Amino acid sequence: MEVSLIFKIAAVGILVSVLNQVLKHSGREEQAFLTSLAGLLIVLLWILPYIFDLFETVEALFSF
Repeated sequence: MEVSLIFKIAAVGILVSVLNQVLKHSGREEQAFLTSLAGLLIVLLWILPYIFDLFETVEALFSF
């Protein structure tokens, strides 16, 4: 896993948490939830190839 990916994930987490707090304090709980969900989906899309590689490695390790 690349270090730049970890920094990207941290940046998205900080941005989403700040936006979440601002939206909650302004009374827009639904939009705060959608912002959190969008951040989660972005991070999952970034991590998905690494998860796929992990499953392929585990499959290759246990196939005889």
